[in-house]
Amino acid sequence: MEVHKKMPIRYYRRLRSWFNSSNIKKEDDANHNGNNNNIKPSFSLYEIEDGGEEDEIDGDYGGGDLSLGSLEFDPCILTNKLRVFVGTWNVAGRSPIGSLAVDLEDWLNLKDAADIYVLGFQEIVPLKTLNVIGAEDQAVATRWNNLIAKTLNNKTCELCSSCPNSTPLSPSSCDNYYYYYCNHSNVDDNNNNNNSLQNDSNKECCRINRRGNNYSNEYALVASKKMVGVFISVWMNRKVLQKWRVSNVRVCSVACGVMGYLGNKGSVAVSMSIEGTSLCFVAAHLASGEKKGDEGRRNHQVAEIFRRTCFPRNTTKDDYDINNHHHPLTILGHDRIFWFGDLNYRLYLEDKHARNLIRKQDWKGLHEFDQLQKELEEGGVFEGWKEGNIEFAPTYKYSSSISNRYCAGGLHTKSGEKQRTPAWCDRILWYGKGIEQLHYTRSEITFSDHRPVSALFTTHIEINSSATPLLQLHKFQPTLLHPTHGVNKEDEDGNPTLLSLLTKDVQAC
Repeated sequence: MEVHKKMPIRYYRRLRSWFNSSNIKKEDDANHNGNNNNIKPSFSLYEIEDGGEEDEIDGDYGGGDLSLGSLEFDPCILTNKLRVFVGTWNVAGRSPIGSLAVDLEDWLNLKDAADIYVLGFQEIVPLKTLNVIGAEDQAVATRWNNLIAKTLNNKTCELCSSCPNSTPLSPSSCDNYYYYYCNHSNVDDNNNNNNSLQNDSNKECCRINRRGNNYSNEYALVASKKMVGVFISVWMNRKVLQKWRVSNVRVCSVACGVMGYLGNKGSVAVSMSIEGTSLCFVAAHLASGEKKGDEGRRNHQVAEIFRRTCFPRNTTKDDYDINNHHHPLTILGHDRIFWFGDLNYRLYLEDKHARNLIRKQDWKGLHEFDQLQKELEEGGVFEGWKEGNIEFAPTYKYSSSISNRYCAGGLHTKSGEKQRTPAWCDRILWYGKGIEQLHYTRSEITFSDHRPVSALFTTHIEINSSATPLLQLHKFQPTLLHPTHGVNKEDEDGNPTLLSLLTKDVQAC
């Protein structure tokens, strides 16, 4: 049955005809029997209309009074807000083990908890030749996922250490369960980076009950993908998985580093649908360098990621959402998009002038020289995208020897320490309607030469009811639907009531 957001005028006419003809018939019967002294005044649908247009009537689910809007019987389309935490951090090739253990609580800000945590990392392994051209080793990704799980779940995580990259397919045909497929393969072919998460002999099924409330972990890992040093990890509150349909989870990686096709630079992306809204999360690491013209290389890599990112689709029925719409294949095909990472855009400013503005904490003045801001204004990249106001210090590059100061510049460079003008390399952008940013900040974790950055968003999720189109009938006044018996299929004389006529009419469309 095809559904529309507005109720065609034919429903209005049929309802009006039914109301009027039904009451006229009762008046005629009463007059014929001589009981006209006790006749209740008949009413017409004209008397309760609230000004519909000639061709179609807008829906309005508010209030309990019967109106033309509340007579819309298409599946209800409501919106709910989700809190989405997006974070990015270049960890400089360091793994959080032993003496390098790191506390993530400050970054994840659990006091203001979100429904979804989307974390992007860069350089989770050193960008050495063997790591770039060799087989993928998931051990480091496992350690980061375990650390995230312990932080989100109050140190009581039960994440399977042998399969950290658990990713759900669409919910099964049984609504009681989601199915998580744990990929045990450690091989990632850079020439075939798309991952459709289909069944194969290397995947093991773990079934998790959606409706139970006795979860030991509050957050579940729903998607994870590593390409050399670029890594994305997506976690969702169990209540979201219980309440709404999360489907079509797909991942894709694009390598655009050395020679344009090696994974030292590039992106890993996650696509998913929550009810009727599609979301895309892109974690990227772009070309480094602060020489004139390096921003052009970064722009080119952004264009390549847009062009080459493709989320695969198999032929099963789970690849369609509840409205039978195809799942988006490209980044820009999604309703809500978040792009974050070490984007490496620098400042069009000499080092000494940049440091002078930093000492004054003049972030607005410093931002006027920001490369990414200039590119956004001139349409060179991310045309139409948004970024929140930057009201924090540049996140790169901190000294490897003294972690609370920027690396030396000018003539004061220490042996072995690279000269770098401080810059906001680590950024979070978004695209799409229904997104509001609540905060945009950095954390003061001194684990790396970058500071982690985070943003908290609220985003609207369109909820498509799969229930009967007559779901909203409970909002009608029962005496209006049927003066004596409320909502019944037939009255005492066997005549059809409003509900039975509407059911028959809607089923026929």
